[in-house]
Amino acid sequence: MREISKLGELAKRGGCWFQSGSVQVHLGVEKEFRPAKKAHPAFTCGDYDALVSKLRAAGVEVTEPGDIPGVRRCHIHDPFGNRIEMIRSDSGASAKT
Repeated sequence: MREISKLGELAKRGGCWFQSGSVQVHLGVEKEFRPAKKAHPAFTCGDYDALVSKLRAAGVEVTEPGDIPGVRRCHIHDPFGNRIEMIRSDSGASAKT
């Protein structure tokens, strides 16, 4: 994803926006920040195996729970301690986590 500019007055609030194709992720900031250990965003990934390999090569801890039959997914943590889920895009589309 590449960082994109926030619009007008929104830029003054801090945080940042990222975009890849038609998908955007908007990240904000909070004074009393506490990392989300359970609540988390989930992203589908077209080349899941390559992504997991790159993450591990970069020293990122990748946890693949294997608890949903037919769904390849993993959890990682951003540098601030927030959990993020990555799901292989051809996994069961109706899977909820």
